[in-house]
Formats: sequence, structure tokens, C-alpha cells
Amino acid sequence: MNILMIGDVCSTPGRTLLKEHLPSLVEEFEADFTVINGENLSGGRGITEKNAQEMLNLPVDAITLGNHAWDQIETEEFIDHYPQIVRPLNYPEPCPGRGIAYIEKCGKTVAVTNLIGDALMHGLIPCFYTMNNQYAEIAHNSDILLIDFHAEATAEKIAFGYFMEGKATAVVGTHTHVQTVDARILEGGTAYITDLGMTGTLNGVIGVRREIVINNSLTKINRRFKQEKSKPWQLNGVCIQVDDDTNRAVAIERIYRIYE
Repeated sequence: MNILMIGDVCSTPGRTLLKEHLPSLVEEFEADFTVINGENLSGGRGITEKNAQEMLNLPVDAITLGNHAWDQIETEEFIDHYPQIVRPLNYPEPCPGRGIAYIEKCGKTVAVTNLIGDALMHGLIPCFYTMNNQYAEIAHNSDILLIDFHAEATAEKIAFGYFMEGKATAVVGTHTHVQTVDARILEGGTAYITDLGMTGTLNGVIGVRREIVINNSLTKINRRFKQEKSKPWQLNGVCIQVDDDTNRAVAIERIYRIYE
């Protein structure tokens, strides 16, 4: 089984890239299952129902979110109607949506989950504690476990990868929007990368117009961010090969494409 996991899809450029290139990527990598991080789908902040439907009409099996999950007011109204959309598991229980999606594909039950890290992020239920409590149930109900670890600190991401070593089929980092070069298979057959990178414009500052970020840094007058949309655009992610007998990862390949 081959699994595509695509990094933070940002605004119009990211959505356009997936509409134009995801079908051919699925064919190129003979992908059976695709996960995208969609917390920046709509104007760079959050996800609207229209954009969610647009992505799910592509060969996308699951959409994970992150710290911008609720930036679009409508999200809490529609999210319960979409079992393929996964908000962070370590939000409190009254929060709408689901933190785990169980999806049947290729004769396997694939569990997709999403957690926000503790360091420099929101004060949610601690991520290690949350997964420690939930893991036995997830393992009982699934064959393959894919974790989108949405976190700021690289050390925390690495620690979480080792924490889930031999338990998860894959632990991939998102949120920092810059692809790392440490994709590897940990002992026990867990595919790992510290950050998938982003899918969107290349010339902005992680998707935002560079002049706004630079001016904010110079003056400390924090102007509202606006998304950069100029080309070139980038598409980042990984393809993970999973052994059908053991459900363990046996290979991981970085995907880094530039489109003029």
C-alpha cells in the first residue's frame, strides 16, 4: 500500500496545485491513500465547507487540521458532517468534530489522527498524554495508524516520533511549512519526517506576503497578514510504502515539486 501525505495546503495556490497535479501524483506514486493538511485551505486560515468539498472531490481520503481549525466560523457548524476531516485529537471533548478518522481502503482500516504540540502552541490537553490514553483503542480498531503532528518545535516533533516508534505506521510533522530533509524509517517500521513542508506559493514567508512580514519585524506594527499568490508555487509531501503483511512502513520518499 502506498500512502501520500501532503503538507499544509495554503489558500488559492495550494488548492489550485492539488486540483491540477494531485491526480497525476497519485498515478505516479501508485498511491492508494492520500492525506492532506487543510488547516490553511481558506485564505491561509482555516477551512470552509466549499473548500473542503473541493478537496474531497479529488483523490483525497482525509483532511487533517491544526491550530487554525476554527478560524473560519462556519467550520464548527459543518465539521461533524464530514468524517474525513480530522481536527486535533487533544482538543477537549466538547469540541465539535472528531480527532480520529477510521477509513476503509484496500482491505485495511486506516486510522488518521492529528495532534497539536505543546511547545509554543495553544494550551490544549498535553499531546503525549492524549496519545498515551488513546493509543490502545486506536490500535484495536485499525490496521494502519497515520499521525499528523502539528507542532512548532522540531525537538518535540522528533521526540513524538520516537514516542510512537513501532506503534504508528507514520508520524509526519506539519505547521512550520518548511520541508525537512530527515525523512526516514524508524525502528519498528514507523515512517517519520519532522515537517512535510507546504503546498502553495514559494516566494512568500510560509505563504504570507513577504513585505508584510518584514515590515512587521522592522516596525513592530503588526499589520494583518495577506496571502502571497505569485508564482512559482511548491507542492511538498511524502510517499510512504507500507508492507501489506505487517502494516509497517518500509520506505518513505520526499516530494518537493516547483511549478512555474
